[in-house]
Amino acid sequence: MSPLLTQLQRSSPTCLSSATCISVAIFSHHQMSTNARSVASRLSSSGFIRTQGFIGGKWVDAYDGKTIEVYNPATGEVITNVACMGGRETKDAITSAHNTFLSWSKLTAAERSRCLRKWFDLIMANKEELGQLMTLEQGKPLDEAMGEVTYGASYIEFYAEEAKRVYGDIIPAALPDRRLFVMKQPVGVVGAITPWNFPLAMITRKVAPALACGCTVVIKPSELTPLTALAAAELSIQAGIPPGAVNVVMGSASDIGEALLASPQVRKITFTGSTTVGKKLMAGAAETVKKVSLELGGNAPCIIFDDADLDVALKGTMATKFRNSGQTCVCANRILVQEGIYDKFSIAFSKAVESMKVGDGFVEGVAQGPIINDSALHKVESFVQDAISKGAKVLIGGKRHSLGMTFYEPTVIGDVKSEMLLAREEVFGPVAPLMKFKTEEEAIHIANDTNAGLAAYMFTTSIKRSWRVSEALEYGLVGINEGQISTEVAPFGGMKQSGLGREGSKYGMDEYLEIKYVCLGNMS
Repeated sequence: MSPLLTQLQRSSPTCLSSATCISVAIFSHHQMSTNARSVASRLSSSGFIRTQGFIGGKWVDAYDGKTIEVYNPATGEVITNVACMGGRETKDAITSAHNTFLSWSKLTAAERSRCLRKWFDLIMANKEELGQLMTLEQGKPLDEAMGEVTYGASYIEFYAEEAKRVYGDIIPAALPDRRLFVMKQPVGVVGAITPWNFPLAMITRKVAPALACGCTVVIKPSELTPLTALAAAELSIQAGIPPGAVNVVMGSASDIGEALLASPQVRKITFTGSTTVGKKLMAGAAETVKKVSLELGGNAPCIIFDDADLDVALKGTMATKFRNSGQTCVCANRILVQEGIYDKFSIAFSKAVESMKVGDGFVEGVAQGPIINDSALHKVESFVQDAISKGAKVLIGGKRHSLGMTFYEPTVIGDVKSEMLLAREEVFGPVAPLMKFKTEEEAIHIANDTNAGLAAYMFTTSIKRSWRVSEALEYGLVGINEGQISTEVAPFGGMKQSGLGREGSKYGMDEYLEIKYVCLGNMS
């Protein structure tokens, strides 16, 4: 195995032979919970559950016949088995994307816009099915999954409109016999590597602007959540997006990643995931000098000043910390509370957290689902134990949930200090560390004392303070008196080691465009 992208495989299931997977799938089908089994059966019979890769508009098996088990994290049982692909399939997907690029890029912006708009319409028409599929393979509550479908689709709608606004420039010439102008052209084939925590939105946020610009894409979704990606690809074909414009390969992360990096036909890599893997992709892309967009790890501070509206702060902090069971890159990873309201806030916050209902995402009223897998659960446990061993106090939760599997109790940890893992690294789970500070200057110092710089939040009723602190925070995203700030119309991306480039908004188009300057001489 190549060492370059080994990190991509840390949480990947092992590829199995066809015979092994058939027996596992039959066994798990009988074990699956009634609710999940009913949903899976209905989605399968309607053609929503796809198990093959998608190359050149065709559904294809892995060339060696191997497959991967896709689990329901709420039950631990196998939903289905999907093709386990590698370098050969990826190379064919790249060739398909390159061939289609030659025609897709030549269409008018209006023609591409119409295809994207129809894709948006189809996703929204199938919102319920996509949400159910996401809850099955990712575990988030159904209402939250349906919300992600709407959010993910919003990028397709936005870029369907933005496709017609890729403007160039006329530059006043320094000499009278010259005419100077600037045009923007699609960069080419794009390799999009996406994570498991937002199986649809992290795809549409990359693929929609790429297609709008005239690029074609090869998507590598997480092996933990490939079903949503495959369903979205099926809808893209139904929308009239031509075969080869959207390709999906899943399986051996290192082999697929190596093929994307090595190919001179792939001119852009866009990745959402860990900082460690992002650095490896950045280094690998240097060999062929590809454009790179990286949305990497965060360590988001949430600063609650003593002049904050407590109700607003509680609601916003709950939203930013516990969405998707704390498994988002923009989750509040450190909650900094000014000493004057620390006790009052910690009591109210703990009470709100204690009232959260934990369970299978298909159960009505559930606010928190499972953690994605055992590896992620062990990480959460180790971070909590590290904090306790260094003097932190568990205010609520702090252990595995009685439901078993990878369910973890919504947790609040008090008296967290900067040297603890909870303050230094992303916990990526439903654990809220509370840290006390005295002054505004101290809060800014604690917030910026990290290599990460993705998202930050603050709660204050002072306009002057909100300006001062937002300008001082070294983060690409800042929420003031609001815990959920992501939207398709605003740029999303980080500073420092949280990544390069921006997704969403008009700025997201630039990531998939080349700027060409043309000088027309001897015009007199």
